[in-house]
Amino acid sequence: MYFSRKCKITFICNGATIYSEDDRFTDSESYPPINDAGQEEIDKICEFLKERGVKNDKIYTSPALRATQSAAMIAKLFKQDYEIIKELHPRKCGSFNGLTFEQVDEKYPDALDNLINIPGKAVPEDAESVSDFINRVSASINKIIDENIGNRIIIVTHKDVIKAAICAALNIPHSSLHRIYIKSGSATQISYYEKWSSLVYCDYKPL
Repeated sequence: MYFSRKCKITFICNGATIYSEDDRFTDSESYPPINDAGQEEIDKICEFLKERGVKNDKIYTSPALRATQSAAMIAKLFKQDYEIIKELHPRKCGSFNGLTFEQVDEKYPDALDNLINIPGKAVPEDAESVSDFINRVSASINKIIDENIGNRIIIVTHKDVIKAAICAALNIPHSSLHRIYIKSGSATQISYYEKWSSLVYCDYKPL
């Protein structure tokens, strides 16, 4: 039915790392780990989940270390295991890896304009295009939903993955991905229905 909810997903953005303050591009799965600030963020998220009474049937996570570290803390709260979903890894950013937006702008003139405004183009050439990335994330989430009809689940992943999930759920143009802001250690919830999706809250970060 139109108003029959298929699945409710609470997306948790991984805790902060040494790259977070500078907002560096990174697609590495092994580095960087969450730092002390990131651990504090996830501690607060766990308190939020506990106080809000968020219930879940399963916990999924990106394979990246910073996500699995965050997922382990949340899994401990719920006294259950988490499952790694490879397709929830960050967008492949190629030669931009490790660079800040300012460094990319200096080193690759016009690159940021192309990245933002031409989502179907791989920028840089050795990267994953924004559209391919959003489609990959959407397909992975749809598969998770189909396997969890009627369930409430938690997905621990990355800023860009959550942005991609929002774009896909609300049919937002792919060129608007970079206009969505998601902080480390924040929570976003989306309810998925038979024919539509609802963004319940976005980028909530406990104080």
